[in-house]
Amino acid sequence: MPVWRDVAAEIHRMTGMLERVQKEDGSWRFCFENGILTDAYLIIVLKTLEQPQETLIRQLHDRILSKQETNGAWKVYQDEEDGNLDATVDAYYALLYSGYSQKTDESMLKAAKFILSKGGLQQVKTVLTHAFLAATGQSPWPTSLKIPPEFLLLPPSSPISFFDFSGYARVHFTPILIMANLGFSKRNAATPDLSDLYTRNDWTSVERHNSEREDLTSTRTLKELLSTIQSALKELSGLPWLLRDRGIHSAEQYMLKRIEADGTLYSYSSCTLLMIMALLALGYDKQHPVITNALSGLTAMLWNLNGHVHLQNSPSTVWDTALLSYALQQAGTSPDHPSIRKSMDYLLRVQQTLLGDWSLHVSHPLPGGWGFSESNAINPDVDDTTAALRAIRGLSLVDPEYRDAWNRGLNWVLSMQNKDGGWPAFEKGVTNKLLTLFPIDGAADAAIDPSTADLTGRTLEFLGTTAGLDRKHAFIGRGADWLLSNQEANGSWYGRWGICYIYGTWSALTGLAAVGIEADHPAVRNAVQWLLSIQNADGGWGESCTSDRSKRYVPLGASTPSQTAWALDALIAVSPEPSPEIDKGIERLLSLLHLEDWTTRYPTGSGLPGCLYTDYHSYRYIWPLLTLNMYQNKYAKETSRKLLRTQYPLFEQKHSL
Repeated sequence: MPVWRDVAAEIHRMTGMLERVQKEDGSWRFCFENGILTDAYLIIVLKTLEQPQETLIRQLHDRILSKQETNGAWKVYQDEEDGNLDATVDAYYALLYSGYSQKTDESMLKAAKFILSKGGLQQVKTVLTHAFLAATGQSPWPTSLKIPPEFLLLPPSSPISFFDFSGYARVHFTPILIMANLGFSKRNAATPDLSDLYTRNDWTSVERHNSEREDLTSTRTLKELLSTIQSALKELSGLPWLLRDRGIHSAEQYMLKRIEADGTLYSYSSCTLLMIMALLALGYDKQHPVITNALSGLTAMLWNLNGHVHLQNSPSTVWDTALLSYALQQAGTSPDHPSIRKSMDYLLRVQQTLLGDWSLHVSHPLPGGWGFSESNAINPDVDDTTAALRAIRGLSLVDPEYRDAWNRGLNWVLSMQNKDGGWPAFEKGVTNKLLTLFPIDGAADAAIDPSTADLTGRTLEFLGTTAGLDRKHAFIGRGADWLLSNQEANGSWYGRWGICYIYGTWSALTGLAAVGIEADHPAVRNAVQWLLSIQNADGGWGESCTSDRSKRYVPLGASTPSQTAWALDALIAVSPEPSPEIDKGIERLLSLLHLEDWTTRYPTGSGLPGCLYTDYHSYRYIWPLLTLNMYQNKYAKETSRKLLRTQYPLFEQKHSL
């Protein structure tokens, strides 16, 4: 049977399945699964608050324990070499704090042995692990986290200010800054003692070790950065102690003003958990409404996974709904179909109407973007906005309400373009590279929000394919030029929010093709050659999360549904006819859609390199469906004609007249 017939059958099957699992409100809801980090921190917070939620704590405990490797470690992705120290510390601490595991358990003995084999707690690198250890009395606060709170008082016009950090960094760093400067440390009767996990048990020596390790990261440029901050602080008028108090108060207000309607901070569970601890540091009662509302919001983010409970870092409802609505429309479902109309109505309801931090960097800002989760009302992002605009395009042509939503969303996307021509994820102009030099692990990836190949490529693809624009528009030419000038030497592009070079190359190639870059352009040819060179023997594609940390392509050694779909979609976008490699890839993709193993659960979304990766449960449907649609829409007729020419020679003569 020709491949395209199998493709049509699979599209029909997936379309029917997705229509059946759509929720009554028009949304699609899939789990946003991200390791054990949030589960562990929720246990620590609940036990610190002495919350009587034993059923939940036990469920979180059991999920964490189920993820332990045979060597006693925990990993943040399956093919991580032998284990992740920070993840193992998080898991070990939470399991002991829960009260359902004991140090004498075999699993805990193995975990402790692994931690000590990696140098003990003083070798922890992740800022979140440092923060929770210090906040609960397990370690001193690292000096690198004690940035003066007066820093928040500096105006945006200063040479450097708090708003030069990315929004993602700000909402996590603010509660940490409060706790670190107040020296907050809270223990209770249930708090475990982890002192045996230090290879140096003297507290002063631990502080000295941390200081020495931070000194190793110091460079002339870093010293220049810290000097810049100190110089700027001298411009503030007031007594030092008064400025410090004002800075702490400013940090408190920063958090409170960014609490969403569901009680969470910025709709992320990670910074919400930090916020709860910071509020305790500020003297809030454990039963304060802000804390209880935050816990309610976190509870709403819980997801049942095969009998285990998992705390999602931020539900992906808006993202999943926008992409699936668009994918179904590409598969032939009419915008007037009830399932599509309901999805569009849902997206219309969650379009943002408020000015958030993003507006500080935009002249004459007008809201109109979309966020990642439905509780998110102040933190839109470019990727979600273009996804939602793709989905509502059909109705925007005939319905004034949707036309207004489309115009506001399009205006917002265009207003986010950086000066260099590329697009960021959340905020325009947050590109000060000095901030990446803070001696904090992950600062290079999280401190700023620069233009990236995935965001720029995806935006260009939207502007070209859905909005009907091309390089005659100067802003599109600048975006294409940014992509062309940021291609890797091997022909690939690095993608920030997916894994990783396959993701970035797919985004860039489809974006360039959509705005008129021809298939014979050297950059396109090099990218195609690179994609073909990494195709697996089975026809699919797969990339390891290790790529994200090492900043070079690392093969997974197996094929995954989403990465295979991304590679194929890129090749199809620039190939006028299906090549043998594309057809082989399509055959492999079809088979992957009927597998249920580790490859279908491998995380292909990136949050923080080396720390937080995401298995989007929706991705095994979204990207394959879009790719199969693309393959069928572009090639099915031509494939059918070739088959007829082979079987019926007169067909060619008849249709050449």
